Amino acid sequence: MAYLASWILCIALLVTVEGFSSEDMKDAMLQKLGLSEVPRIQKRDLENLVIPAHIKNKYLSMLKLHNKRRRRALPSLAGILRGIPGNADISGEFIYSDATRQWIVFDMDARIPENSEVTMAELKLYKTVPRKRYMPERKNHRPVNNARVSIYWVEILENGSNRTSVVDSRLIPIHETGWFSFDVTQAVHYWSKTQQKTPMHLEVWIEGERPGSYAAEMAKGVHFTTQDPSENAMGRPELVLYTLNLDEFGASGDCEANTDTPTCCREKYFIDFRALTWTQYWIIEPAGYQAFRCTGACKQPKRNYGYGERKCAVVESAPLPMMYLVKKGDYTEIEVAEFPNMIVEKCGCTVDNISVV
Repeated sequence: MAYLASWILCIALLVTVEGFSSEDMKDAMLQKLGLSEVPRIQKRDLENLVIPAHIKNKYLSMLKLHNKRRRRALPSLAGILRGIPGNADISGEFIYSDATRQWIVFDMDARIPENSEVTMAELKLYKTVPRKRYMPERKNHRPVNNARVSIYWVEILENGSNRTSVVDSRLIPIHETGWFSFDVTQAVHYWSKTQQKTPMHLEVWIEGERPGSYAAEMAKGVHFTTQDPSENAMGRPELVLYTLNLDEFGASGDCEANTDTPTCCREKYFIDFRALTWTQYWIIEPAGYQAFRCTGACKQPKRNYGYGERKCAVVESAPLPMMYLVKKGDYTEIEVAEFPNMIVEKCGCTVDNISVV
């Protein structure tokens, strides 16, 4: 779409200074769409909204690539990441479970060390032996070997209702038993910014690997252990947190705490799409994200040789996949795209676009 290309170009230009803020996003969208104000998308536009399977799968594919890219960009594991795979930092409890949905709650109180950043969070679920009654044999159907398992962050609203946001999704073998891992980093980041005083809630959706009633029925054979007394206690859901100690590693590019006049560094800057009035119904996924931004001063040489002043700016950035609504007359459509330069990866001092990290 032509306007989408223009939007992306504008984003690329805006992010070159300190990072991409919510106001930058708003101004870019309005300018490149030729609008004087934000489209009037209301809550009622979402009430009967159905996300088509191909749109959802496209977003999940982008999200999977995004998570993989972010893991590769993490600092070296040696001495930095506190979490150890296989050793739960937090044990959770299933508070609801049926054939297609399971609700998990984690008590997060004082679980994240002070002056540290959660760089990755891993949800581990133990899959039990497939349920026999959900394993129908139909010779005329193509074999179904997997089920799609998606993990949703659940936001508890003040009025008692809730909203969900998908954070990871993968295919799980129906006939295998054992531990399976999911990337829930985005959920932990969102919880830490919006609902720190409450437990963290996640919902597990179990669906067919492809459309059709047969695949959906086969998927009901997938079940993660609950806290039924007859089941093995070691199968409780686990949350493993990998945290970066900013006291030791803040000087490598992230801002240190309690510094009045920092040198050029990357500081946390969270954009909450659910809290911004103009995005809460426009952007469907994600609920919010850690954008980061550059701040601080750059050391100036005694002579600048005419190159100008060094300024703290973004020198590396990463894209973010988004699912959003487009208003077309009296109806709305859902679009999915990966927008570049939405996440600041690295800050440095620049002189006329020449970076000095």
